[in-house]
Amino acid sequence: MPDSQPQQPPPSSSPGPADPSSLLLCGARLTDGRTVDVRLVGGRIEAVGTAGSLAAGGTRACGARVDLGGYLLLPAPAEPHAHADTALSADAQGPVSYEPQDVQRRATESALLQLGHGATAVRAHVRVGDVQGLGALAAVLQARRALRGLAELTAVAMPRVLTGVAGADGLAVLRDAVKMGASVVGGRPDLDPDPTGYVEAVLEVASEHGCPVDLHTDAGDPARLARLAAMAGGLRPGVTLSPCGDLGRLPSEVASRTADQLAAAGVTVVCLPQGGCGGVDRRGAAPVRLLRAAGVRVAAGSGALRDVSNPVGRGDPLEAAFLLASRYGLSPGEAYDAVSGSARVVLGLPEVRVEAGFPAELLAVRGDGLAGALSLAYSRVVVHRGRVVARTSAVREYCSSAASVELGLPRQGRGQLS
Repeated sequence: MPDSQPQQPPPSSSPGPADPSSLLLCGARLTDGRTVDVRLVGGRIEAVGTAGSLAAGGTRACGARVDLGGYLLLPAPAEPHAHADTALSADAQGPVSYEPQDVQRRATESALLQLGHGATAVRAHVRVGDVQGLGALAAVLQARRALRGLAELTAVAMPRVLTGVAGADGLAVLRDAVKMGASVVGGRPDLDPDPTGYVEAVLEVASEHGCPVDLHTDAGDPARLARLAAMAGGLRPGVTLSPCGDLGRLPSEVASRTADQLAAAGVTVVCLPQGGCGGVDRRGAAPVRLLRAAGVRVAAGSGALRDVSNPVGRGDPLEAAFLLASRYGLSPGEAYDAVSGSARVVLGLPEVRVEAGFPAELLAVRGDGLAGALSLAYSRVVVHRGRVVARTSAVREYCSSAASVELGLPRQGRGQLS
């Protein structure tokens, strides 16, 4: 990939005053091995050039600069499957509180935690109806407004029942949720007495409002999945299923046929390699290699973040990518795409590349290459809309050792341990 830079001005022109909206990322390493400077202006990448080539300012002088020497620069991850209304509730005494202020606090704190990991966009699945009514959704939407400029938080409305007499209320709540601000319709058809009817109802509401669909399913019933694929085939902007952990437990021929049906329908699968969001008995990720081989777009999410389903969930997209590479056989590049490029497609976000003209949604991770960054992703710098919005620094210190001197091993630390 050649360096991408704006057209240079005539020799007689000179840089103007520093642009306070611009940012220069200096000395970052790319996955192709180049070391570059990257200039960001107005929320987009304006120029990418060899290290030092943009320091003079080019067409403009930069307002600020960040030294990314020793960091790998990547498109930022996105989180396609979070539960903001229950996040960080594992230590709660008694039932989880759905008081609006509690939900808003948990949603805000969990989104900031995930932002620190690098996810500049988060899709939160929120329960609506029953006891919660629309209160939890209102609280998550309030958190979204509070986070504006730091991270993008969108909500999926998840009613419990949509069919029969009891489902009439759920259907009305779902429509109200979309009017309130939920940008995706979803839910768990497996829990409805009529799963197929549930899916039909969700697709109908999605078609009415032009919304994407994101459904929870364990994907253990191939006949039900075939019907879902047949119904979802013509829907745009698209249908996503997650976590589909039971698909890997089906006989190989059945799983392959089901994967082909999902691919033909254009259905995306979001797997949860860090663990499901429905309890210990539902752990295990979807068969990502089988799905990819069939042509299914596969993204990866974090799922439960320290709630009853996973009390130690980290909500870290790089951990999801690490697990896809270490446990499920994807290459580091394929694994990272599942939490970045493919995850952004699920969220309806524009593509990001470290090239001029693309959105300035970036993650810098200390390391020389992608495999190392996924293995030891301790220090991170997160850029959203062209500005640094989060920074995590880790320093490893060792006491003096003759071996480190003799072998010339790299060392990191602020001082010398005694």
